[in-house]
Amino acid sequence: MEATRATRRLMRLCCCLSGVLLLSFLLPSALAEERFYEFVVQETVVKRLCQTNRIITVNGQFPGPTIEVHNGDTLAIRAVNMAQYNVTLHWHGLRQLRNGWADGPEFVTQCPIRPGSSYTYRYTIQEQEGTLWWHAHSSWLRATVHGALVILPKRGVPYPFPKPHKEFPVVLAEWWRRDPIAVLRQSMVTGAPPNVSDTILINGQPGDFLPCSSQETSIIPVVAGETNLLRIINAAMNSELFVSLAGHKMTVVAADAVYTKPFETTVVLLGPGQTTDVLVTAHAAPGRYYLGARVYASAQGVPFDNTTATAIFQYKDAAGCPPTGAVAVAGAGAKTGNPGRAGPAPMFPMLPANNDTNTATGFSNLIRSPRPVKVPGPVTQEVFTTIGFGLFNCRPGPFCQGPNNTRFGASMNNVSFQLPNTVSLLQAHYHRIPGVFTEDFPARPPVVFDYTSQNVPRALWQPVKGTRLYRVKYGAVVQIVFQDTGIFAAEEHPMHIHGYHFYVLATGFGNYNPRRDEAKFNMVDPPSRNTIGVPVGGWAVVRFLADNPGVWLVHCHIDAHLTGGLAMALVVEDGKTELQTTMPPPVDLPICGL
Repeated sequence: MEATRATRRLMRLCCCLSGVLLLSFLLPSALAEERFYEFVVQETVVKRLCQTNRIITVNGQFPGPTIEVHNGDTLAIRAVNMAQYNVTLHWHGLRQLRNGWADGPEFVTQCPIRPGSSYTYRYTIQEQEGTLWWHAHSSWLRATVHGALVILPKRGVPYPFPKPHKEFPVVLAEWWRRDPIAVLRQSMVTGAPPNVSDTILINGQPGDFLPCSSQETSIIPVVAGETNLLRIINAAMNSELFVSLAGHKMTVVAADAVYTKPFETTVVLLGPGQTTDVLVTAHAAPGRYYLGARVYASAQGVPFDNTTATAIFQYKDAAGCPPTGAVAVAGAGAKTGNPGRAGPAPMFPMLPANNDTNTATGFSNLIRSPRPVKVPGPVTQEVFTTIGFGLFNCRPGPFCQGPNNTRFGASMNNVSFQLPNTVSLLQAHYHRIPGVFTEDFPARPPVVFDYTSQNVPRALWQPVKGTRLYRVKYGAVVQIVFQDTGIFAAEEHPMHIHGYHFYVLATGFGNYNPRRDEAKFNMVDPPSRNTIGVPVGGWAVVRFLADNPGVWLVHCHIDAHLTGGLAMALVVEDGKTELQTTMPPPVDLPICGL
C-alpha cells in the first residue's frame, strides 16, 4: 500500500515538473500578442504658419498614431486608402524576415494601394526592440504620413538601463506651405531641384519662433529629479538635423532600435530615417527649457531650410508656470491652446552652426555597440559604389531648369535608378517575370576618377537610367563601400538598406583606399545601424550577413535624392531550406493598375 502511495506521489511530482517545463517552453510565445490596427489614409485640414492646408494623414493625425508593441508581438495593420493618391506604408528598420511583401516601398515589394482600396501588412517583431518608425513610401506622401513605432522589450524583460519614469516620442519633420506632392511635381516638370521646406517641426509643430505657432508649441512635461526617455525620430524629407536641449545633457542609449554603449552629449545628429534614444535627468533648476532642432547643411552653396524648431521641456510646478497635469506632448494638430504655453521665457540651447561638420562627425563616431560583437567574415561579395548627384543634358527651355540648362538627377555607380510601373520588383523576382529588371548593377564604378574632387570632368556628370539590381547569394557576407562624389556638390547622404541591419566598420573623408583604410576598421564594437550617414566628401564601409531572402531597396533617405535616382536594389537568393526562402505573397497583395 505504502509503495503504491509513493508511486502515485512520484507520478504527481513528475506531472507537475513536466507542466513546469512545458510552461517554461510555452511562456515566451504565450506572452506575445497579436495586435491589430486600422490606418485610414485620408485628407485632413490643419493650420500651420497662419495658413490652412489640406494634408494627407493617417486617422486624421499629424504626426500619425504611435504604434507601441513588444518584441515578439505579431501585427496586422489594415491600410485603407481614402486619399486621392496611391500609397504604400514602410516599417522603417524592421527586418521583415522572409517577408518582403510587408516592407512597403512602392513598386519594389508591392504595387501601391489605390484610392478606395486596402491592404493588410502582417509581420512579427523578431528580436528587435527600441525606436523605429513607419512612413509612406510612395511619392512624397511621407512628408505628412509618418509616425513612431516603439518596440518594448519582451514582457517581463527589463531595459538594459534603469527604467525611465516616462517616455516621449520626439518626431522631427519638415513643412511646406504648398502641397508636398505639388512641390515634387514642379521639380519633375522643370528638372530643377525641389524647393526647400518652409520650416522644421517637432511633433507636428514649428515652435515659438515661427508665425502663428507659439500657442501650439509641443510641451514635454517633466518632474524634478526624474529620468525620462526621449525617442527621437528624424522623419524629415530632405534635412539632416541637429537636436539640443538647453540646460541638460543627454545620454545616448540606442540608435536605430539597437542599444549602444551609453555616452553623454549636448547635441544629437540624425539623418532622415535615423532614430536615437536618449535619457535625460531633470536635474536643472525647475523652469522651462527649449528642445531645439536645426538643419545640418553639409553641401556648400545648396539652399536649405534655415528655421529652428522648438519644443519646451517644462518642469512640474515651475515658478510662473501653470500646473502641467493637463499638459501633453502636442501631436495631431491640437485645436485649442495648451495651458502650458504660458510662463517665463525658456532657456535656449547651444545648437551647432548649420555647417558644423566637425560636430556632426564627432557625434556619429561616438556610437558603438554596447559590448564586443562577432562581425561576419570573411567577405564573399563586395560592392564599391559611388553615390551622389548627376545632371542630364537637355535642350534649354522650361523643362531644363537645372544648373546650366540641365535636369537634376542622382545615381549609384553612374546608374540613375528607375522604378517599374506594371509590377513590383519582388513580384517579378518571385514569379520570374522577365523584362522588369536586369541583374547587372556594377559592383565597381564604371570609371575610376578622383571621386571627391571639386573639379570632376563634366563628361562624368551624366548618369545612365536603368533598373539594375545586384544578385546576392544567400548566406554571403556582403561588404558595401559607399563613396560620396563631388559631382555638382558633395553632401552627406543617409544611406538606408531595407531588410537588414549592418555593422558600420569605418567612415572617413576623401577617397576610400582599402590599403590605407582597412586598418581603421572597428572589428570589436562597431555600431549596428539601418541608416548610415556617409560623410560629406567621404565614405562609409558597412558589412552584413545576407540571411534575408527577397528584393531589398538600398537608397539615400533624402527624398529629393531618391526621386532623382540615388538608389539600387539587392536580389538576395533563397537558401536551401524552407526557413531560408521568401514567403508566398499574401492573397490581398495590391495589383498594379494598367
